[in-house]
Amino acid sequence: MRDVRDSLRARLAQLARDPAVAQTVRSTAAATISYVVALQLSSEPAPLTAPLTALLVVQVTLYSTLTTGVRRVNSVVAGVLLAIGFSALVGLTWWSLGLIILASLIVGRIVRVSEFVPEVAISAMLVLGVTRVGDTAWDRVLETLIGAVVGLLFNFLFVPPVWVGTAGDSIQDLARRMRRLLLSIGEQLRSPTPVERAAAHLHEARRLDNDIADVDAALRQAEDSLRLNPRVKEGLLHRVVLRTGLDTLEICAVVLRVLARTFTDLAKKREEEALFPHEVAVAVEELLAHVADTLVSFAVLVTTQVSESAEAAEARLAGELAAAAVKREEVAQLLLRDIQRHPSQWQLQGALLTEIDRILDELDTEHRSRRLMEELDRVTREQHERYPRLAAFGKWILGKRRRRAAD
Repeated sequence: MRDVRDSLRARLAQLARDPAVAQTVRSTAAATISYVVALQLSSEPAPLTAPLTALLVVQVTLYSTLTTGVRRVNSVVAGVLLAIGFSALVGLTWWSLGLIILASLIVGRIVRVSEFVPEVAISAMLVLGVTRVGDTAWDRVLETLIGAVVGLLFNFLFVPPVWVGTAGDSIQDLARRMRRLLLSIGEQLRSPTPVERAAAHLHEARRLDNDIADVDAALRQAEDSLRLNPRVKEGLLHRVVLRTGLDTLEICAVVLRVLARTFTDLAKKREEEALFPHEVAVAVEELLAHVADTLVSFAVLVTTQVSESAEAAEARLAGELAAAAVKREEVAQLLLRDIQRHPSQWQLQGALLTEIDRILDELDTEHRSRRLMEELDRVTREQHERYPRLAAFGKWILGKRRRRAAD
């Protein structure tokens, strides 16, 4: 019985830390509070605009909440003002409805409310369709402001969760899918490989593009959750580490697709025999296994935040890279002998080594460190150019701290 209670307690604690659960609770609470406040301040019997606005404003990150709240309030106010102007001139007819929709969509583009352009037209139609246009219009503005303010205050008091862990899990899952594909390709080398089977691996490699798009979406959400978040001290570094890590895996996925194409072409040339002699096939399979493990070690490294764990992950990656490099040289010598049996196919075997080299080079720790520093410099330079006053203020604060430390 105690084991059941401990298991249930652990499960509840895990759910409480889940960003999706935290977001659900936050959205529900913010919408309910905004409705209670609107009941006290609005003359409408059911001021549902307030909880609707709060629900939409309380996004998954503090950064998107601030930007979304401002745009949503602008869209509602613009729609209400249009409805007030139209109500003073014409009533509600089919042509006036079409005209106000057209005007609202145009005004929404002008005031730059992004995804809330339809909200301008929705607000205008809802207000135009009532009898007491003036009272209803300002009540709708008031409810929208209540929902937006409650949503913003709620996110300041209860900071949204950081989605770095979710993005990290997505990156590791992508690396593991690439690993499984490489291992599956290696398993086909010792026996005659039907072209259809090799082509199936090629199609699977192409489907990695969809996986990368999903990981990119999760990473964008994580990047937003790090912006303006008081719980994060090194948000820029975390964003750049994850982004450059995904960029590297995306390049490796492209090379993996080319590698699968090379094996498919070899299968077409050698339909009646194995792709390689037994000794060569075993060596190539082991090489692909080393590369596969290197991909996972790299993903673990870029998603590890604790310094000690990161050092262990870096050591593991360095060991995998060294083992892959040794095996690569062995495969190169064996392929050189195999070329003498099939001299007309030396391009495909040379392409195989070139593609392996490209993946290992992308995963190399020195290459990654250099790329990471370049990306940090680029992002920092862009921020200074975009916000020169903020950069100057930051330099002033840093200089003041240094003088105080020197004294």
